[in-house]
Amino acid sequence: MKEATTLVQEALDIQRIRKDFPILSSTVNGKPLVYFDNAATSQKPWSVIKAIEHYYTDLNSNVHRGVHTLSQKATDAFEASRKKIADFINAAHDYEVIYTRGTTESINLVAHSFGKQFVKEGDIIIISSLEHHSNIVPWQILCEEKNATLKVIPINEKGELIMEAFKEMLSEKVKLVSVNYVSNSLGTVNPVREIIEAAHQYNIPVMLDAAQAVQHIPLDVQELDVDFLAFSGHKMYGPTGIGILYGKEKWLNAMPPYQGGGEMIKTVTFEKTTYNDLPFKFEAGTPNIEASICLGTAVDYINEIGLENIQQYEHELVEYATEKLSAIDGIKFIGTADNKASVVSFNIANIHPYDVGVILDKLGIAVRTGHHCTQPLMDIFCIPGTVRASFAFYNTKEEIDVLVEGVKRAVKMLS
Repeated sequence: MKEATTLVQEALDIQRIRKDFPILSSTVNGKPLVYFDNAATSQKPWSVIKAIEHYYTDLNSNVHRGVHTLSQKATDAFEASRKKIADFINAAHDYEVIYTRGTTESINLVAHSFGKQFVKEGDIIIISSLEHHSNIVPWQILCEEKNATLKVIPINEKGELIMEAFKEMLSEKVKLVSVNYVSNSLGTVNPVREIIEAAHQYNIPVMLDAAQAVQHIPLDVQELDVDFLAFSGHKMYGPTGIGILYGKEKWLNAMPPYQGGGEMIKTVTFEKTTYNDLPFKFEAGTPNIEASICLGTAVDYINEIGLENIQQYEHELVEYATEKLSAIDGIKFIGTADNKASVVSFNIANIHPYDVGVILDKLGIAVRTGHHCTQPLMDIFCIPGTVRASFAFYNTKEEIDVLVEGVKRAVKMLS
């Protein structure tokens, strides 16, 4: 295992990669920063930072609306980024890629527009016990409005979906299944292919929250045959305030617009409005142009590193962290699925996770504590939250060693 690990690290050249991320050389409380809060937001490489500067110094103009040169250049860059993103997830068409503000808005768009068109009283929406609040609340709102029913796939003690229970929920009354690809709080990688295949046997469309997947796992929407997929730029080394909704053309064409305004129209009179073609039907108003363009830059950076390399190396980080943390007395891992992404979530006996997080911060170690916007999941485990360390390909095993020593120090101080 050590030999394989060395080969992967050499292939990625982690120390060179770390130099691409300026914040990683900073200090916190006089200590070198150890950044293990990547599931909340990732750090940005120089290429993305410089692309942001380049937009505002050389391209700044509105898109799709001007004949002048700057507008045409900005539009070209805006649409070139859409093409990169479509290629990144292997969408069949560029116009199946909708710019949003993030995963949250993407899910809300589907809940509003798909729900308005296809959900009626007595229908069922299925989610899972592992969902982020952003994939719970929009469906609750929809079900309340439509007098529909929200059903929840249960999990086992390891934090894995109970697939037998899910399959028993399926019927012609179910109008949509919306689940995450990877749990943000436990790291569980869900059996999404099995979920999609089972749902499609009843002609039920499936939406995947891929906010914690697209930066860790090679993803092909056509191979998955998924109907909708959502993710956020800031979790994949891009800017905040930008996200993507992928939708199959047939569904997007059948859904009404989410918002009204400029760009999403063909013609407007006081009597009637006709809507624009995809993707613009769902992109009302001036978009986040800079972030849309620079998300394409982030995709370029990921492609340069290689998602297969990223996935393999991050898996080694998770295994290493789990092994080293296991030696600490009183530790309990929350989420021990057989198939996990780069998250380790844990508690220490009789110590509140918040208190552990505060001490770790004093040592320059950034982790997330609390319920991670998955409060219903924490309630299932009867805990207030966890300490969550989430890794990216710029992290190292040496940093994990620092985390382990920090947790030991926290235990000693708080016990």
